[in-house]
Amino acid sequence: MTERKMLTTSNRGLLEDSFPFRLYQKAKRLGTWNPADIDFSQDAHDWKKLNTDQQEDILRLISQFQAGEEAVTLDLLPLIMAIAKEGRLEEEMFLTTFLYEEAKHTEFFRLVLNAIGEKGDLSHFHTDTYKKIFYELLPTTMERLVTDQSPAAIAEASVVYNMFVEGVLAETGYYSFYQALENARIMPGLLEGIGHLKKDESRHIGYGTFLLQRLICEHPHLFDYVAAKMTELTPLALRLNEEGIAGREVSAFGGDPALVMEFTLRQLSVRMDILARAKGKKIEEIYRFSDSELGVL
Repeated sequence: MTERKMLTTSNRGLLEDSFPFRLYQKAKRLGTWNPADIDFSQDAHDWKKLNTDQQEDILRLISQFQAGEEAVTLDLLPLIMAIAKEGRLEEEMFLTTFLYEEAKHTEFFRLVLNAIGEKGDLSHFHTDTYKKIFYELLPTTMERLVTDQSPAAIAEASVVYNMFVEGVLAETGYYSFYQALENARIMPGLLEGIGHLKKDESRHIGYGTFLLQRLICEHPHLFDYVAAKMTELTPLALRLNEEGIAGREVSAFGGDPALVMEFTLRQLSVRMDILARAKGKKIEEIYRFSDSELGVL
């Protein structure tokens, strides 16, 4: 076993200007909201006034978010371990806030379901495509890191977790929630929590973007690998949308499902455009990226 070197008592200290450490500081300031403090009394009142189709649309979204947040909470640990083994202290410090926030997101959606009186089995909303992503692809990709901490394995994990699940699927879900509920001015507790989630997830996605840019900078051939993986995942995102739309031209809240599909495609394009910025950059530039450059709210 090689002798451990303590970074914080060496000349190196902490890389306080680095993007991961700045994310850590931001998470300490902004990630302290408590799901249990949100008042869902108006949500419970609004829920009873929704028709069956409207309740079905919202339940589908909540159930998929609920299980998705549970999944990402369970599946993140191998990435934290891989980063820790590399001795990347500032990144691991941020990742401790990352896992804490995913746990809070899991709690939040369960509180929403409890408040509106939905305590039955909602797994029928988990379609085959949903199960392919959250029951198979995500856990398998993340668990690979337990035995394989190669740059390619870490890149694949970040693509699936940060770029796809968080950067495309979750962002599309937020858009759908706002399209349904904000325009109708209902369920303020749910929307309040979604606002907190969106800010938390912007830090998570920002870290994933940084991580992939760092890997691409260190191993340029990985850009093509990452691009191919995103292309491979794209049909799953589109199919998941189609299953939610179920052939309808108008949602139960009067929204245009085509706008949701357009949003998903735009998110896929945005993620790859941001990653492409790593090509030709020096590692020092990657560490100095600003929050806004990586989409952190």
